[in-house]
Amino acid sequence: MQRDIRFMPFSKKIRIDNFKKVLTFLVLLPILTFAAGNSDLPDFGDSAGSVVSPEFERRLGKMFLNQVRHFEEVISDPEVESYIKSIGYQLASHSDNTTQPFTFFVVKNPGINAFAGPGGVIGINSGVILNSSNESELAAVMAHEIAHVTQRHLARMFEQADLLSIPTAAAMVGAILVAVVNPEAGAAALVGVSGLSAQNKINFTRANEEEADRVGIQTLARADFNPRGMPAFFETLQRISRYSQHAAPEFLSSHPLTTSRISDSIARAESYPEKVFTNTHTYELIRYKLLAGSFESATKATAQLRDELNKHEGTAKEKLPVRYGLAYAYILDNDFKRAKQQTDILLKDNPDHVAYLLLAAKLHSTQSHYDAAFKIYKKAYELYPDYKPVIMAYSRALLDVKKAKEARDLLKKYERFYTHDLNTYSLLGQAEAMLGNEIETAFIQAEYYYLAANTQLAIDKLKFIKQRYKLDYYQEQRATARMTEYEYELALEKRLEL
Repeated sequence: MQRDIRFMPFSKKIRIDNFKKVLTFLVLLPILTFAAGNSDLPDFGDSAGSVVSPEFERRLGKMFLNQVRHFEEVISDPEVESYIKSIGYQLASHSDNTTQPFTFFVVKNPGINAFAGPGGVIGINSGVILNSSNESELAAVMAHEIAHVTQRHLARMFEQADLLSIPTAAAMVGAILVAVVNPEAGAAALVGVSGLSAQNKINFTRANEEEADRVGIQTLARADFNPRGMPAFFETLQRISRYSQHAAPEFLSSHPLTTSRISDSIARAESYPEKVFTNTHTYELIRYKLLAGSFESATKATAQLRDELNKHEGTAKEKLPVRYGLAYAYILDNDFKRAKQQTDILLKDNPDHVAYLLLAAKLHSTQSHYDAAFKIYKKAYELYPDYKPVIMAYSRALLDVKKAKEARDLLKKYERFYTHDLNTYSLLGQAEAMLGNEIETAFIQAEYYYLAANTQLAIDKLKFIKQRYKLDYYQEQRATARMTEYEYELALEKRLEL
């Protein structure tokens, strides 16, 4: 088996063909739903729940996320992942539906856009973080998308479509869903919708947007973010749209913005008492880390960040995030001497800060100074034993020097309390493969395929395990149990035409 079990990149032709299939599926989705009938779907107490079941949305969300991964570069940096999830879960815990599961991720795209897909899948472009003036503005965008989910706007779109003719409803809902992945394609799809139905669609989405604003502002206040962050970000979008020589922000394509909507959000936000809100240090660090990686070259990144640091008029504390971004850019540019200078300043300010420790360890491991790197990783792990970015970076460094058993033990301890995702399964699979554990490696690969929404491949891998290896009792039971679950999932996928 190959050491790295991550997906191989799709060819351009396959990606285009898949995208055509996705567009076809999304346009036909309402027809498939209503043709199947609702007799076996439970009524969850609201009209939307009687049309679209949570199980349907969960499977659709899994497919949707997989397609996003195919067509967009989802940032896999564990620190970025952990930060956006922390903000998302903080907001979700103060939303109108605290039992709704969510998946938060960042797309590497400088455009200002965010989207809420089925099943609580919420994507944020890195451009939103980079263009936000403060943490509350970023939280406002996320709160708005969370509100789309908790208010079940997707399910209500299906219900609304049921009030129209099937062909028109299919085109309307399909275009809306397509717009989530590709705003331009969604707008083009709407061209074929009749004028009356298009107007109904516009009215319906305006109502959704206004409700998401209202509920989102409420969630911001509950979660201790500044509710004024929402109208402030709207005004930023409007200003960019008005004065930019380039296209308007993508966010406006799927989230129409009007003067009355901005005014209404201002009035709602100002109904909350004023108080001082400050950014977390993590927000500043993540923002500058993303900025360092957003340039055409690392050399350009170091030049701009160095210039910003020199012109910065703040205190030494206030300059730390810029230094962090500059140090990261220096590493990307292989300028290790200057990277060390900035990293030393950061560690002098706070020798136990997890981001600074990981930066210092990365500096050493990039130069293959693994003894020094492991000393830092060990300290970080002792201080932050449950922090995923530490586990990931430490394990990856251990695998770099063939210390597979230590990496596996680290990841196995992590899985006692947390669920593995694609990235941790990839590392665990590499560790087991290095140790020569073919059966366990194959089991992990099956789990990886399943999480990546390749259920048939997961089943095929389990069949291979049962045919290829002589399993003990527990391995046989494990394979049989997972096979049953996967086959149920595959049957559901086929029923939903996924």
